[in-house]
Amino acid sequence: MPRILFLCTGNSCRSQMAEGWARHLKKDVIEPYSAGVAPRELDRRAVTVMAEAGVDISAQRAKHADELADVRFDYVVTVCGHAHEACPTWLHRSPVIHIGFDDPPRLAKDAKSEDEALAHYRRVRDEIRAVVLTLPDSLVRR
Repeated sequence: MPRILFLCTGNSCRSQMAEGWARHLKKDVIEPYSAGVAPRELDRRAVTVMAEAGVDISAQRAKHADELADVRFDYVVTVCGHAHEACPTWLHRSPVIHIGFDDPPRLAKDAKSEDEALAHYRRVRDEIRAVVLTLPDSLVRR
């Protein structure tokens, strides 16, 4: 099975959702990981919207990409522009593919209600799911 690393800045939201979807939808097809270039705490809203979709990511934790330095990845998927630009050089021994998604926490900061904030998370969650459904074939074609 190909090993795929989903890389984001904080490894708190988008990359965590991608890892969760991959474990849920593609557990027999790919071996997913996630990490960040500047990890922060797991985003509680990401946990909430993934749980709504039947995927539990509450036991996942944010980690720095350097924690995975001994893992050989078949693909590194950057899910935000900053992580793509700041991708550690050692990860470039694998193909690095950028598939960017909007940042739910940034979008939600101006929300007038919790429902409005969660709507941003749900949209990005569903966009990530759609991409994960195409894996690993879509990465091979790139």
